[in-house]
Formats: sequence, structure tokens, C-alpha cells
Amino acid sequence: VRLVESGGGVALPGGSQRLSCDVSGDPYSVRRMAWYRQAPGRQRELVASITRGITNYADAVKGRFTISRDNSKFTVYLQLNRLQPAHMAIYYCNADIQYSKVSYDYVELWGQGTLVTVLS
Repeated sequence: VRLVESGGGVALPGGSQRLSCDVSGDPYSVRRMAWYRQAPGRQRELVASITRGITNYADAVKGRFTISRDNSKFTVYLQLNRLQPAHMAIYYCNADIQYSKVSYDYVELWGQGTLVTVLS
């Protein structure tokens, strides 16, 4: 089981992008899913999370970014609107995975990251 991100790339200020993260490998259950980001010289920080339909956002992205989830496919999305150079970072997918019905523990997994570049 692993997380596979797509989307990202280069955007102009004011532009939009949509990031996707698929959970491959057919897990039994996926609980919390989230997006984090890490800008150059800064620590990784939470952008948004979604758990059983309840969303949580960092103050810096409220009203600008939207997290959503397709539970039928174990896919989480992050819609980034009105992008600015300050949003440029590597965006990482994060999820709590239950591998099988008999493995009661959830394991935290990370994607490889996808770079969002906003031209200044």
C-alpha cells in the first residue's frame, strides 16, 4: 500500500491547481487523509485534513484551498485557488491506513510529494 500523488506543476499568480492522491494496494480502510506542505527552508506543516467528512484547514489557506475525498476510490484531492508565490512548496499526501480486516492498527503513510511552483 502506498500513496501516489499527481497534479502540481507551474502556475501563475491567481491561478489554480488540483492535487490528487490515490491509495494504491487495496487497503481495508483509510481513516484520516491530509495534505501537508514544505516550503524551502521551512518545516513541513499541515494544510488541510479530512476525517469522516469533517474538514480542517490551516488558517493561512481557509477560503482559498479545498480538500475533498472520494471514498469509493480512497482518493483525496486538494483544490488550490488564487495561488500566490507564498504557496509554492512541495505538497505531501498523508493518510492513516488499515491494511486488512484483521490488522486493527492504523499506519501512517506519506506520499513522495508533488511540487507546486507559482511564478512571481
